[in-house]
Formats: sequence, structure tokens, C-alpha cells
Amino acid sequence: MSRQIVLDTETTGLSAEAGDRIIEIGCVELVSRKLTGNNLHFYLNPERDSHEDALKVHGISNEFLRDKPRFAEVADEILRYLEGAEIIIHNAAFDLGFLDKELERLGKPVFSSFVGEVIDTLAMAKQLYPGKRNSLDALCDRLGVDNSTRTLHGALLDAELLADVYINLTRGQEALLIDLGDVDRTGEISERVDLSAIELPVLHASTQELAKHAAVLAQLDESSRGATVWRLAMGSA
Repeated sequence: MSRQIVLDTETTGLSAEAGDRIIEIGCVELVSRKLTGNNLHFYLNPERDSHEDALKVHGISNEFLRDKPRFAEVADEILRYLEGAEIIIHNAAFDLGFLDKELERLGKPVFSSFVGEVIDTLAMAKQLYPGKRNSLDALCDRLGVDNSTRTLHGALLDAELLADVYINLTRGQEALLIDLGDVDRTGEISERVDLSAIELPVLHASTQELAKHAAVLAQLDESSRGATVWRLAMGSA
């Protein structure tokens, strides 16, 4: 069973290198593309105040964070939870920059060394919808994900929305195996059926179909004055 963690953070500002810190981390677990409810969420004391612009985005006051644990106090718990999983993040470079900086302060290796692959849904969306807005809100609107409860950014809520967005972005990308829904109505994991041993029949064209095909090719050849690809290929052979 594949284990994926959808992760989001909120921060005191935009620059980890300039000393901004993580104030909230939210993680949502997917197993075989299904929500499990085994989520992880922390508010964190960043040991500095948030910038005014950041406060307008997340609405988490400096006073609220004063008695919350520091990243160093929960780092091991977070890493145990994430260990080996495939991590899904929207605009991954931003969150990874902050996570790497927090781990660096603790003398630990970079974030990617603790987990499996990191998937950036922003990069995915830009490939699927080039030239369009691909913020989380824009993707929710485009894919029919209800984000009506999102008035301010929050790490856990955003991770939950992103999980739904990711499932919608990747529909139809499963391998050529009948999955039987992964989980049946009783909650039991269903067995997957491998189709690789099935021999598909070959249907040959009839004489009439071959004649019609030849007529179409002749018409194309005539209209292009003998410059069709197959004529050029035959001439170079």
C-alpha cells in the first residue's frame, strides 16, 4: 500500500534565509489514495513575531503562539510520522526551504533525506493548465473542491484541500490494473487483478475495408502531388 502525506506550513514571513520561521505544520495521510484520518498538526512557537503581511494571510497572532512547542521539541515526532512517505506539497520549494532551515538549526540532514519522493502540485498544475492561475484556491474552483470554509490560510485545512485537489489532478493516472476501488464497501482492502496474462484478439481488416483505406491514401497522395510521408519514405528506402 502506498503511503502519501499532504503537507502544508504557515510561517512568520517569506524568507527562511532571513530568519523567518514555521508557526504551523499540517499533514494529512493518504493510503492507496484514501484519507485515513491519521493526520498530524502542530502550532509552533517561532521565537519571533510574524510580519504584518503574514498575519493578514494566516491570522495567527504572536500571543497565541507564545506557549506552543518549539520546532526542536516536536521535530523527532514529525520526522517519525513522515518517514519514508511520498510527500505532496503545493509550491514545494517554499515549504522545503523552511523545513530544511529548521532541521539545519538542529544539526539534522535536509528534509528530503527522511522521506520518499516529494511531489509539487504547483508544478503539476502548471503542466496541466499552462498560462492559468494555479493557486490552491484557483485549483479548488477549477476542480470543484469546496473551499468555502477557507477565509484565512491554515496549514491543516490547506493540506486537507490539497489532498482533494491532488486526487482530482491525478485521476486516470493509475496503472493498467483493475483496482476494484481499492477498498470495498466493508472497508476491506480489495485484491488487484493483473491483466498482463490476457491475450487480446487481433481483428484483421476485411477486403472491403482495405480497398476503402487504399482509396483514401490515393486521394491524399493525389491532392499532395505525391508529397505524402509514405511516398517520401518509399523514395528514400
